[in-house]
Amino acid sequence: MGGRGPYSDRVPPSHSHSAGHSHGTDPDAPPPPPEVLARRRRAVQLMLFLLVPVGLATIVGLVVLWPSGETSAAQEAVEVQFPAGTTYADGRVVSVDPYDCSQPAGEGEVRELTCASVVVEVLEGEGAGEYEQLDLLPEVYAAGVEVGDVFVLTRDGGTEGGATYSFSDYERTTPMVLFAIFFAVVVAAVARLRGVAALLGLAFAFVVLLQFMLPGLLAGESPLLVTLVGSAAIMFAVLYLAHGFSARTTTALVGTLFGLALVAVLGEIGVRTARLTGLTSEETVQLQGYDPGLDFSGLVIAGIVVAGLGVLNDVTITQASAIWQLHEVDPAMGWGRLYRRGMTVGRDHIASTVYTVVFAYAGAALPLLLLFELYSRPAGITLTSSAVAEEVIRTLVGGVALVLAVPVTTAVGAFFATASGTETDAMSDDAMSDKGTPGRGLAALRSRLAR
Repeated sequence: MGGRGPYSDRVPPSHSHSAGHSHGTDPDAPPPPPEVLARRRRAVQLMLFLLVPVGLATIVGLVVLWPSGETSAAQEAVEVQFPAGTTYADGRVVSVDPYDCSQPAGEGEVRELTCASVVVEVLEGEGAGEYEQLDLLPEVYAAGVEVGDVFVLTRDGGTEGGATYSFSDYERTTPMVLFAIFFAVVVAAVARLRGVAALLGLAFAFVVLLQFMLPGLLAGESPLLVTLVGSAAIMFAVLYLAHGFSARTTTALVGTLFGLALVAVLGEIGVRTARLTGLTSEETVQLQGYDPGLDFSGLVIAGIVVAGLGVLNDVTITQASAIWQLHEVDPAMGWGRLYRRGMTVGRDHIASTVYTVVFAYAGAALPLLLLFELYSRPAGITLTSSAVAEEVIRTLVGGVALVLAVPVTTAVGAFFATASGTETDAMSDDAMSDKGTPGRGLAALRSRLAR
């Protein structure tokens, strides 16, 4: 018998492999039928047809619109107002002496206020080790000032009689760094490799924002063009870094780019027809003082596009994932049925996203809403005022783009999924998962490219 069981000869050869390899690609399996290969080729060609021109246009836009490095008019105005002699230094509070600074509030009433005189030790810069006395406004002291607190001080070295210091802000480096580290650790611990990739994409997004978009806007370039080019570059990098190079991610990218274009078009129409000037906040008025030539209406559109990036990314990648999960459960599902099933998920997502967008903007404009609550004006006049109308248009434009991005992403995902057969991704998900190994991911990729 040689140790062989009575039924050992009847076991099919395929059952001799371990269960852990049941999801791998069988090297001895027959190649897919010609019609499946043709569908896959058509799907890939269509993806390239859609994204290659957009990618090339984004690269060209980055090259053409990249800031030259010359000082803008706004920067020149700031340098005049804040000369080179003005620097910043940290100072530690060594004593606090509060005093009454109440002010009359009218009709014999007094508004009780408390200011403070503090002595701070300069911790850095040319005046390190010196002690300076500062007077703090009541709103600063009300926030809580104790011995040992660290302030950010403004040092003006161009005044007669030596340098003078004044309170600029609270020093927040330590808590902000700790929260940033905590955020990164939590994301990496829960999402693992994908979380790390998402953090890298976020870092890239800030590089584009700080090095391209903001300098381009200050240089007087078209806010719409600068924002669209920068946003497209961010989405290309963020999506593929976080979710891998796959048909699924490409579907989400197509939906996101569609949403960005729609936001830009609707934003342009809304801003022009509603005659939004963009001069509705203290910051924009201050910017106008530095450079009256900036296109503030265009900045409103740019703000709408940037504000929609994160939510658009969330909506499209979730919808694309839902489509591919449905396709993997039933690969024989046709385009129409797959689209209808996907939209069932998408409608629930739309409902929650609408609340997200509206409440996010309401939260950002909460102080403004409180001010209008105090004014005795008709509700219609308040809602159509420039400050509120800007937030309303911003919310409605972003909401329309997000809602329409769902059916577009669903339709594109259903088409790619059904057109490319049962193996939809250009790269195996094992290449980005924690259970997979680079060797398996590369082997799967080589196998699919060979087909």
